[in-house]
Amino acid sequence: MPHPDLIAKVDQNLKTIEQHLLPSCQLIVVSKYREIEEIEAVIARGNTVFAENRVQALLERYEALPKHLQWHLIGHLQTNKVKYIAPFIAMIHSVDSEKLLQTIQKEAEKNDRIIPVLIQIHVAEEETKFGFSPEEALAFFEQLDPALYPNVEISGLMAMASFTESEQQIKQEFGIVQQLFQRVQNEYTQKLPHFQELSIGMSGDYILAQEFGSTMVRVGSAVFR
Repeated sequence: MPHPDLIAKVDQNLKTIEQHLLPSCQLIVVSKYREIEEIEAVIARGNTVFAENRVQALLERYEALPKHLQWHLIGHLQTNKVKYIAPFIAMIHSVDSEKLLQTIQKEAEKNDRIIPVLIQIHVAEEETKFGFSPEEALAFFEQLDPALYPNVEISGLMAMASFTESEQQIKQEFGIVQQLFQRVQNEYTQKLPHFQELSIGMSGDYILAQEFGSTMVRVGSAVFR
């Protein structure tokens, strides 16, 4: 059982975050680099949705913690690692190539599951970020044949804003993603009936992200600080 002081600290932080969340926006607690005891402190107050950005860490957490938890993968996913998480993953936020989508389909079918995914969009200045550019994404959606992916549910988009102090820049980047999201939703309603989720916003910008239609925020450091 986690230390009472740790539980109290995490509870207070989560209450503060939740006060700033719209009912339409889901909190995903990012547990990367955290001790098991810290994650247990979050579980103790009833939160059950967590995210990791590395497959190895995700597998370790999945083994160590109760099986009723939902796990999301938010980091870059190599095709050769999909098979390890396909049996249990709740959502993959970081689909950044058609090849990866094909691999997820193959592994989901093997496990007789439907795996929800988000298409990752690259709008940040950093070259290290992965994802489709908005132009590449539009071309991808235009030629996409969902019939090829019966075990994959394309549920929306994910993006990260630049790591910057400039609120103006973050707003501009979130605005680009929101416009893309709305365009895909409007143009491909028939083809993508599950396209409802916009995963933008982290510890530093989750309040701002909701102004741009975020339905999922991925918050880590603000939970545990």
